Formats: sequence, structure tokens, C-alpha cells
Amino acid sequence: QVQLVESGGGLVQAGGSLNVSCTASGRTFSNYIMGWFRQAPGKVLELVAAINWSGTTTYDADSVKGRFTISRDNAKNTVALQMNSLNPGDTAVYVCAAAPRDSRYWGLRGAYAYWGQGTQVTVSS
Repeated sequence: QVQLVESGGGLVQAGGSLNVSCTASGRTFSNYIMGWFRQAPGKVLELVAAINWSGTTTYDADSVKGRFTISRDNAKNTVALQMNSLNPGDTAVYVCAAAPRDSRYWGLRGAYAYWGQGTQVTVSS
């Protein structure tokens, strides 16, 4: 069992930056792949970024490449998403999720067994 709690969301102007973080509790944090998803009203859930158990491999969605950076600190049981050059299209609820460390298809929603409640990110024009 893993509990995930996000923080750091808020309102930011277009072109600005925001950092959201996720704190995990429960089982050993390094046993999990961590991902950030986002969902805007009326749109499908989208995988934004993911990071493997050791932090040596990352995935970034095409829509955020070059703007968002995912990182993790296993000693602190946290994963963060640094978001730069934000635009209104980034407005969504950002949700942290955890998948088993050995998941093969870690870019797919179905790989993630644990989910946080999400934090709202709103980007104004």
C-alpha cells in the first residue's frame, strides 16, 4: 500500500513556472516507478512524465518536452515536476501515481496501482 499526496499547485501566468511535488508513504519508495498525469475537464487523462525507480530513466510527453522536468528523491520519498514556460493548455489537475518497480509498460495508465488526489494547476493567459 502506498499513499500519495500532491502539493504545490496554484495559479500562474502564461510563461511562468511552477513546481509540484508528491510525497509518498507506505511501502519502500524506491520500489516504484513514479509518474505525473494530468486531466483537464472534458479531456482524457494524460501521462505527462514518469521516472524509473532509481531516477536514471525518464519519460516526457511530447507536449511538455523541453518545458517540464521530473525528478525524485528516494531518501525523502518525493517526486517533483518542475514546469516552465507554462501556457493555458497546461491547465489541469496534476496527479501523482506509482507503478511497481519492474513494470514493463510504465508509460501506460494501467501500470499504475496507486494514485494521489491531485493538485490544481491553472495557467492564465
